[in-house]
Amino acid sequence: MSDSDHIFIEGLRVEAQVGIYPRERVLKQPLEIDLRLGMAAGAGRRDDIGDTIDYDKTVQRIRQVLAERQFNLLEALAEYLAGMLIEEFGARWVRLAIAKPGVIRGVRRIGVSIERYADRTTRDRP
Repeated sequence: MSDSDHIFIEGLRVEAQVGIYPRERVLKQPLEIDLRLGMAAGAGRRDDIGDTIDYDKTVQRIRQVLAERQFNLLEALAEYLAGMLIEEFGARWVRLAIAKPGVIRGVRRIGVSIERYADRTTRDRP
């Protein structure tokens, strides 16, 4: 197995229109997102942002998507974000979890977690 580094973004709080119920399709609701983005090992060797994934731009792009789009399912949102992070930011792999806090009485958070790979044959898996 080759070296593999990753960027992590935890506890990203955003507002989004996600859901199938009428109230969810009208009002934005809070989401919490945790990300791990696989990248080529050794970005720190040259101390160059071009060798890594810019986490500020990543967060801005996610917020932009959520401001512009509505999703019925968290699963669809997760798939969309994973594909975007691989295609636009060059992530080798993406592990992400999206949660809706407090939407069901007595449940702290509900959500989904997925892993996707840029190249299904890659050996650079976490």
